[in-house]
Amino acid sequence: MTLVAVTVAVLLLGVPLAVFGGLMIWDSERATLDLRAVSLARSVERRVSNGEELDDAMLSAWVGGDSNLEARIVVQDALGRPFVAGPDIEGRVVRSFETTPSGASVLMEVPAAEVQWMVARVVALVVVAAVVALGVSVLVARRQARKLAAPLIYLAASAEQIGSGQVRPHLRTSGIEEIDLVAAELTRTGDRLAGRLAAERQFAADASHQLRTPLAALSMRLEEIQAIASDDDIAEEARISLELVERLTGVVDDLLRNSRQAGGGTTEALRLEDVFAQQAEEWAPTFAAAGRDLRLPDSTDLAVLATPGALAQVLSTLLENSLKYGEGATTVRARFSASEHGVVIEVGDEGPGVSDDLAPDIFERYVTAGKGTGRGLALARDLVAADGGRLELAQRRPPVFAIFLSAVPKTFDPAVVLPQGSLVSMGRRRRRW
Repeated sequence: MTLVAVTVAVLLLGVPLAVFGGLMIWDSERATLDLRAVSLARSVERRVSNGEELDDAMLSAWVGGDSNLEARIVVQDALGRPFVAGPDIEGRVVRSFETTPSGASVLMEVPAAEVQWMVARVVALVVVAAVVALGVSVLVARRQARKLAAPLIYLAASAEQIGSGQVRPHLRTSGIEEIDLVAAELTRTGDRLAGRLAAERQFAADASHQLRTPLAALSMRLEEIQAIASDDDIAEEARISLELVERLTGVVDDLLRNSRQAGGGTTEALRLEDVFAQQAEEWAPTFAAAGRDLRLPDSTDLAVLATPGALAQVLSTLLENSLKYGEGATTVRARFSASEHGVVIEVGDEGPGVSDDLAPDIFERYVTAGKGTGRGLALARDLVAADGGRLELAQRRPPVFAIFLSAVPKTFDPAVVLPQGSLVSMGRRRRRW
């Protein structure tokens, strides 16, 4: 659209400007030539009136030079004697003819090719200006197109993430109000989907847990009836009933498995207070034996959407690295992110930190500062990314690693998303809320 607008403007303005510019140059040169001829005729008439003789030398000053085109001049007095000055001209000419009251005539000619060349330069100047305008419009149009297309492509990728199960995509502002409004609504949609999926997965887990126990008891009773039945018909009915119960148990397991897969993974709503309690129980004795302090929040109301076992594994990796490579007290903190749509978990210590050479590649596989395999941080980063978050080195010295996760939307109360009595896996342990 920008190119079309500029092209139309160039055609509507540039073409008439080139035509009028050329005509103006042609008319200007003709007017200048006429003025020179009139001035020469007055000079000739003055000489004749004063009784002075005419000669070729007196015409040399009127031939022209720097500011005017060189002209061929032919002057005839009243007796018909010719006086000539200037170069011979071949081809077409632009001429001006004047006569004096005494009967003398003045003819002045300039090459038409010289005038045409001046006209061509003006037209070329207009063409160059038009080309420059088109070039600038191309650059501006491309820049504006990229500025508008990039956030739209990014927004489409975010929508694709939501469609593929990543209900909390990473959205950033574009500076374009309309696109940012769509992004904000997409974020709110992701929050609603995240809460609903978490509630549905929790319900599926609760239903599966509640159904497994009575089904297992029913299977045991049917097996007992089958074992003690003296009547073959009763034993056969017990066997058929047992098969139906086993089939029903398989259906429950399949429904639970399909629910987790359709939900985009195994992310659940987790209270960080219990996650930190599990880590303190597992790592506090190890830190104490090494003469180090491990400081975790005693209480927090924050809840995140994450895979329980994966989050526990990531925290264990960071605490293990802090114990192995760090010094002083290791501190774990949790807070809302700046947008309050996410939660940041920071793990840091008082050690010398990460060297500048190692920092850019610290999350790459097989990159390590010691004798380790270099896989721990890479695996931790992948586990966090699988839950829609990210793991970063927030500070090099002293070292601080930050885990960014999606918070449970405020529109969903954790007490509703996490019903009392549900079981959530914490690494190798299972903890009851």
